[in-house]
Amino acid sequence: MDSYSPYFIFNRQEWSALRDNTHLPLTEDDLEKIKGLNEPVSIPEVEDIYLPLTRLINLSVESFQQLHAASTAFLGKNHSQRTPFIIGIAGSVAVGKSTTSRILQNLLSRWANHGKVDLITTDGFLYPNRILEEKRLMNKKGFPESYDIKKILQFIGDIKAGNPEVKAPVYSHHTYDIVEGENIIIRNPDILIVEGINVLQVSKEARVFVSDFFDFSIYVDAQEEDIRRWYIERFMMLRDTAFRSPQSYFHRYSNFSEKKAFEKSAQIWREINAKNLHENILPTKGRARLILEKGPNHEVQQILLRKI
Repeated sequence: MDSYSPYFIFNRQEWSALRDNTHLPLTEDDLEKIKGLNEPVSIPEVEDIYLPLTRLINLSVESFQQLHAASTAFLGKNHSQRTPFIIGIAGSVAVGKSTTSRILQNLLSRWANHGKVDLITTDGFLYPNRILEEKRLMNKKGFPESYDIKKILQFIGDIKAGNPEVKAPVYSHHTYDIVEGENIIIRNPDILIVEGINVLQVSKEARVFVSDFFDFSIYVDAQEEDIRRWYIERFMMLRDTAFRSPQSYFHRYSNFSEKKAFEKSAQIWREINAKNLHENILPTKGRARLILEKGPNHEVQQILLRKI
């Protein structure tokens, strides 16, 4: 380990040894329900990578809960008002954030001291398509300006304040839009996982950032050529499945030839996703407490844990 690096750096074997006696069994059936499209994950991956990570987060939650109890006693406040521990998970489109989030939600909910773990994605805080069209931002969906930041901050602020019930909008990847009139209701969890490409971003215009509310943050990383390949492979798989539905926003791509579909997905990556990655997402990596670095086959090869 480099003593001059701001990180403790671990390979798989070193990191796996930190799981200690943590044993939270996950079956193949569990994994099938959790993993995303074209995001392979194995039982050994869970054991080597996610069990040590779960143990680290559990220790952080314990410290958080003890500090909250001590502060409550000091202030003489009603101890029944819980403040959730919030985890932010960031990274590029197609890097596997959703699978990481669902694995952590599943594993963390098995610990006795934080059995209620909720998961929310920032997709629900995108502006509806009609507003994006008015602002001419449909081709910049996922960029900072396409999100209702005030609404995100209000939501996460209410969560952190311990409000017993907080609503979040619902986003449909099928229709590629906000589902009007539908909400996800978060009822005072022990842990809330907030997943999204924008969760670690900052702005010169804002005084408060989403990440200010995080108690732990993770950046899922990989080489850009691998992420690009994963994105294109996923696009091609969706072309033969979800895109075939007439209700799908991307239904028009279902009739593309394989060559044309490949070219279109490569264009979308080049003109939108790669640009967003370089301009807005990748610069936030250094703000994460922990970085998971993936290899070409989606397996985590290296883990960086910030020292401070």
